[in-house]
This record gives sequence, structure tokens and C-alpha cells, in this order.
Amino acid sequence: MDSEAQRRMAALLHHRAAHLAPGEPVALPIISSSTFHSPDGPDLSHVYGRTSMPTWEALEAQLALLEGAPCVAFPSGMAAISAALVAGLAAGKRLVLPADGYYVGRALAHQILARYGVEVQELPTAAYENADFTGAALVLVETPSNPHLDVCDLRRVADRAHAAGALVVADNTTMTPLLQRPLDLGADVVVAADTKAPAGHSDTLFGHVASRDTAFLNRVRDERRLTGAVPGSFEAWLVHRGLETLEVRLARMCATAQLIAGRLAAHPAVRNVRYPGLPNDPSHATARQQMTGFGFLVGFELPDAAAAERFLSTCPLIAETTSFGSTHTSGERRIRWGDAVPEGFIRLSVGIEPAEPLWAAIAAALAR
Repeated sequence: MDSEAQRRMAALLHHRAAHLAPGEPVALPIISSSTFHSPDGPDLSHVYGRTSMPTWEALEAQLALLEGAPCVAFPSGMAAISAALVAGLAAGKRLVLPADGYYVGRALAHQILARYGVEVQELPTAAYENADFTGAALVLVETPSNPHLDVCDLRRVADRAHAAGALVVADNTTMTPLLQRPLDLGADVVVAADTKAPAGHSDTLFGHVASRDTAFLNRVRDERRLTGAVPGSFEAWLVHRGLETLEVRLARMCATAQLIAGRLAAHPAVRNVRYPGLPNDPSHATARQQMTGFGFLVGFELPDAAAAERFLSTCPLIAETTSFGSTHTSGERRIRWGDAVPEGFIRLSVGIEPAEPLWAAIAAALAR
């Protein structure tokens, strides 16, 4: 992480201090009231919990410090993505989204948005840099792509999309704003699932939308209010607490992922390792330009489905589960969700376990 990320983390850890009166709690309180005393009418800061809550707002302020832009919180990453897409699209408009990105985003586009007249176009992430975005209203980009970890040049994509008159929405879930800052690279909007590394403990669902476009963010906020897709205060508190250790967790996770990716690449039982931090990875050069770390996700292949399942079931330090970014290392065969990957492809999310015991467990499972 670079000096700017460190500065933002330092500000985050003390952002409440300037507003505390003597005797107030240093830790964020959980305020879960659905209604607020409002004898003077609806123009108060807090009236009804579907519109605003103090605990969400504290988290939104914290996220805004990391993003360098105002944020709107949502009860899941998909709720954030949905709100951003609905705010940026209308019937007859064209959406471009990654063919190799998060599969639920594609499902949302084809099963719901297309029903309301949105034209959906899929492109592989590797094709984004030279794509012709003529006629597109919104370009959704995910880099690195999930799960194959292809990287595209965000600034080049944003320039091409803007030249075509399109809005650029970047899903930054895999990187977090500490490892990649899409808004500084030309994206108009960032969406992310804070369920992953920001919360970091597999105990809550959460998401957010960030943008420096005030009018767009107001539409997103209206989407949240009108649809009722609002987060809970306890969930906001969990993410707020998780963010305070994000930097130290990421440092361990990324360092261990780099070590394990290199060892997997040299292992005779493993093939086609993908990790942007490996010098020979197809994404390495672009990743070095726009990311301040290479992340904690590693993709690799075993010979077939049976070998992959055997590896996952016999490694005691890999949780067989979906999602990623938690304190524990997890792995799964992504083809079971419909991703276009080989039968033996595994997405490994590296946790905060000490590196050598984790590698010893992985090596032993590969040997079996």
C-alpha cells in the first residue's frame, strides 16, 4: 500500500475524534431506532430509519475517507450494484458488462434489467481496453476479474467509454480502495461488496456505492430510500469495526498470497496459476501500473474436478466455502456457479494464517 493509502487509513482510525464531546464513547455506538423524535416536521437530520441512521452515516464517512468520495451504504454488494445500474440506465439503453466477471451481475442484467428494456452486451475483461463502446450508456468493469483475475487498464477503458458518452462503473470488490482507486483512474462510480475484505470476518453482508458525481449519487440515494434497500445498524457497526483492521489484514493476506502463488506455480501437480503479482502473469504489467498491491486471490487448476475436490476436502486450513476476503483461507471450484473456467479451477482466497503452516497444509493436500 502506498503513502496515500496509509494517510487515508490514519485518518479513518481517528475520524470520530474531532466530533466527540467529553464523555462520549470512542467506539461507534449502535443506534438501531427506526423512528426519531421529530416534532418540527420532516426536515430534521433523522426522522425515519429508511431514510437515514446515525450508524450507517458514521460508516459512510469512514468509507468516504478510503474512497476519496462520498458513499452510500447498502445491505449487500449486489444491492449496491443494482442501485448503481438502475440509477445509470433506462429502457432502450445499452449496458456493457464483463463476460468473465461476477456471475450474479450477469444474472441481474439478463434476468431483470433486460426485462425492462435494457440492452445487455458482454465482453471479456481482456477485451475492454480496445473495445468499441459506441452506443453504450453504462460500462461496468471489474478488474481484476472474478474469478480468473484478468486485469485491464482502467484509465484507458474510462477514456474510451467517456469518448463514447458512457458512464463507467467499476466493481472494486477484489482490491478495496487501499489497493486500487478506480475514481482516481477515471471511473465515474465505484461499487463494492464490503462483505469481503472490508468487513473481513464472514459475519455480515454489506456494500457501498461511491462517486464524485453529486447528481448520480443523489439518484442512488433515492433508489435506496424508495426501494427500501437499507442496511441494518448492527451490520454497519460490524463493517465499521472491520475497516479499522483492514490495512494490517491486507498486508498479511497479500504477502502470503504472493508467496503461495509462486510456490503453486512451481508445483508439478498445479497448472495455469493466475496471480497478478507473478512477473509472468499476463496481467502483471497493467496491475503494477494501477494497483498498489496484488491482492489475496489466487486462481489455479488441478487436472480435473475430482482432484480439485480431493484437494479442498483434505486441506485442513482451507474452508470449503464461497465468498472471499475473510480472516480464514477459503477455496472453491468456481465452475459450480457457472463461471467459464475448467472443471479443476480453484479460486483460493488467502487469509491471515501464518504463511508457512498454511503452505505446509496446502502442499500436503496436493501430495495426497
